[in-house]
Amino acid sequence: MINDITNDTDEGMKRAVEAFKRDLQKIRTGRANTSMLDSVKVDYYGTPTPVNQVATVQVVDARLITVKPWEKNMIAVIDKAIRASDLGINPVADSELVRVPIPPLTQERRKELAKVVNKQTEEARVAVRSARRDAMDMVKDAEKDKQITEDQRKDGEKRIQDLTDKYIAMVDDIAKAKEKEIMEL
Repeated sequence: MINDITNDTDEGMKRAVEAFKRDLQKIRTGRANTSMLDSVKVDYYGTPTPVNQVATVQVVDARLITVKPWEKNMIAVIDKAIRASDLGINPVADSELVRVPIPPLTQERRKELAKVVNKQTEEARVAVRSARRDAMDMVKDAEKDKQITEDQRKDGEKRIQDLTDKYIAMVDDIAKAKEKEIMEL
C-alpha cells in the first residue's frame, strides 16, 4: 500500500519537474535554442501548427536559428508568426529560409527573465508540495481505514517527505542553472 502511494507520488513529482524544465526552455537566454520556437504556431492550411512541424529548425551558431520550410510558400507565414510571437526577435526571410538572429540580452531584460524563472520555480515547488499533500492524505486515510499500522504510516510519511526534499532540491538546482545561464554575458 505504502509502496503504491510513494510510487504514484514519485511519478507526480517527476511530471512536475519535467513540466518545469519545459517551461524554462521557453525562456530566452542570450543563446540560440530551437525550443525557443516551440510555442510559435503558423497557419498551415487553416490549422494552427507548430513551426517545427512545417519546417526544419536548426541552430547554426550561438546567436542564429534557421527555419527552412518544407514548402516555399510557408516562408512569409513563418516570418509573420515569429514576428507576432512574444519572443522579441526579428526574423530575416529570403527565398530559401528564415534566419532568426538572437540579439544579446540587456541587463534589464536579464533581470526580468530572472524574475520569471523565480516565479516558475515557486510554481514547480507548489506542484511538488501538492503531490506531497495528496500522498500524506492517502497515507492518513489508509491508517484511519485500518489498512496500515501507525508505524507504516510514519514510515510512509518519512518516505514521502524524502521524495519531496529530493524533488524540491532538483527544482532549485535547475532554477539556479537557468538563472546563471540568463545572467552570464
